[in-house]
Amino acid sequence: MATNDASLFDVAWCREQFPALSRLFRGKPVVHFDGPAGTQVARRVVDAVGRYLVHNNANGNGLFVTSRESDTAMAEARQAMADLLGAGDPETIVFGPNMTSLTFALSCALAKTWQPGDHVVLTRLEHDANVTPWVMAARQASAHVEHVSVRREDGTLNMDDLAAKLSRQPRLVAVTGASNALGSLTPLPQIVRLAHDAGALVFVDGVHLAPHRLIDVERWGCDFLACSVYKFFGPHVGVLWGRRELMAKLPACKLRPVPDTLPSRWMHGTPNQEGIAGASAAVEYLAALGRHCRPEATGRRAALEAAFEAIAAYERRLSAKLLSELAKRPEIKVWGITDPARLDERVPTLALTHRRLPPRKLAADLGNRGIFVWHGNFYALPLTEALGLEPEGVLRVGLVHYNTGEEIDRLMETLDQL
Repeated sequence: MATNDASLFDVAWCREQFPALSRLFRGKPVVHFDGPAGTQVARRVVDAVGRYLVHNNANGNGLFVTSRESDTAMAEARQAMADLLGAGDPETIVFGPNMTSLTFALSCALAKTWQPGDHVVLTRLEHDANVTPWVMAARQASAHVEHVSVRREDGTLNMDDLAAKLSRQPRLVAVTGASNALGSLTPLPQIVRLAHDAGALVFVDGVHLAPHRLIDVERWGCDFLACSVYKFFGPHVGVLWGRRELMAKLPACKLRPVPDTLPSRWMHGTPNQEGIAGASAAVEYLAALGRHCRPEATGRRAALEAAFEAIAAYERRLSAKLLSELAKRPEIKVWGITDPARLDERVPTLALTHRRLPPRKLAADLGNRGIFVWHGNFYALPLTEALGLEPEGVLRVGLVHYNTGEEIDRLMETLDQL
């Protein structure tokens, strides 16, 4: 299958991998446009979680078979996640409850290295999980926090404002890879280069990027990245990656018996072993998709590259169709990038407002018709405040690669009826 032609993307094969997509609501198939808050789970993930609980359930580091099997499963999951993130060292992969908890842990550690008067740079494009942990850490260190603005006309990061903020030589730049509200992508390699030139470390929130684009921490050169497996077809598990020299030396908070080696020094408490087994299976689902698209792909990273090449091409097609249909309806405003020539700058997550109907009513009416969407600010409060969209927020239609053009048609027909 040629991955550069979205028309050849085998969405039927993808949908067969997800049991939840067969659900009916009032006699009709459910439409899951709720992916940005958590995607559906591949069958192999469900099987991996159940298999672990039935056959291997034990804590690690024991001298018996199920404990050793748990250690093996953990090592395999770290390698799978390293392959997904483009990291060469699986010992720099840390699992935790969620991205927010891991970010708080890292922010507390970094705050101990800051001095009064230091600067931290955040952006208005962020989920609050990439804002409040750093604000609290800066307060702890008596450091200053500055926020890069967003261009209102297209919902993208104001790179001129970023350059101005970097002139103060901040200690850290924390930036998202993709807006979970508008779908806007950020130019991460450029941001990392500019930040490093200014002497700053770079933390990337990869949560909303992960289901749509291939992450490559080593090519980008960032210093830390966090994401959540439940946003890319797996269970509720968080992942943190950081450069070894930083993760090994930062003053991590840990219990006394915990080894001071990687990755143990960042693992707080008993890990969610069954969820981590599911995380490994989620990566393997994506690799299987890549092999389905490009059978000659050898190795997991090559298969993941093939998968995301195919996903990006197919999702551009979905975005183009949805934006084209919405443009025919003047009562609906799309916030963010709408230019068909700029689809490479966004993922298929669209924020809408209606001239008459508030987002909450639209979401409820669509939900009652089996079309699942979200309303509000989705914790992207700095963004909705900057765009003047509080307190009602927006209606968010979030597509992933298991969605179809036919589902978009159904959404449009239902909106017209409403």
